[in-house]
Amino acid sequence: MADFSYQKCWVGIDRWTVLRLFTATGPSSTGQKNHRRISEPTFSQEVKKRQKGKSSSPILQSSPLAAIVSKMAGIAFGRFDDSFSLGSFKAYLAEFISTLLFVFAGVGSAMAYNKLTGDAALDPAGLVAIAVCHGFALFVAVSVGANISGGHVNPAVTFGLALGGQITILTGIFYWIAQLLGSIVACYLLKVVTGGLAVPIHSVAAGVGAIEGVVMEVIITFALVYTVYATAADPKKGSLGTIAPIAIGFIVGANILAAGPFSGGSMNPARSFGPAVASGDFHDNWIYWAGPLIGGGIAGLIYGNVFITDYTPVSRDF
Repeated sequence: MADFSYQKCWVGIDRWTVLRLFTATGPSSTGQKNHRRISEPTFSQEVKKRQKGKSSSPILQSSPLAAIVSKMAGIAFGRFDDSFSLGSFKAYLAEFISTLLFVFAGVGSAMAYNKLTGDAALDPAGLVAIAVCHGFALFVAVSVGANISGGHVNPAVTFGLALGGQITILTGIFYWIAQLLGSIVACYLLKVVTGGLAVPIHSVAAGVGAIEGVVMEVIITFALVYTVYATAADPKKGSLGTIAPIAIGFIVGANILAAGPFSGGSMNPARSFGPAVASGDFHDNWIYWAGPLIGGGIAGLIYGNVFITDYTPVSRDF
């Protein structure tokens, strides 16, 4: 039987990272070993067979590979050596910076509105201005982080991608930490540079209950994460991937216009958590964890398992 081995491999940022690193080794006609890359269609077929207990491939029967393959087609925990690699730390720093930039602009726009209007109630013009600011800021934040970390900028996006098998749980946890820290730092910076102005927090509007707020956040975050999958994560996206950042910014701006007067239109636990920490007011903050995580998780499970069914590598152009 051929000696099948593998070079450095891990359950990394996504399952395709592992696929690219597998190398089968077997004897050639000259008696020397030759290396061949496992073909992607063959690999995907064998993964599916293995899940049904029908695989006869020595590639997937070798013990080191079997442990990895069992995690390949869905949610994967990951490995510490990958999550603590130099490349991973660069990704965490990119998430920290992108989230800081997004939250600084987004929360800053709300603070600017309050200063210009003397803390008056939000009017239609103010709602449009804040929605546009969030949309533009997210477009930039995703764009500048896309080639380094993927430009998640949002724990709900990271959670949805993890449930769809696009990022490991362990790496996702570190993404969350970076995102939350970026949001907190942005809000404290805003307090300093504005001379101590109050940092506004997300909360449901008068007459809107907590459950209604959660449902609203579920729906709009589902739309956001579904857009992320369709334009950035789907291997069939083709040239659509080039407009992913602006599409993501557009859906956030549109959702703020729709949900802002009711739930606040967060869609992002980090966007809500930073202001809560800086202001010391966690009233209703749980809504902006429960709603976005549920909505993002549903989107990840549906798109990741229903529409991404062919195990071909995710393009790295985004």
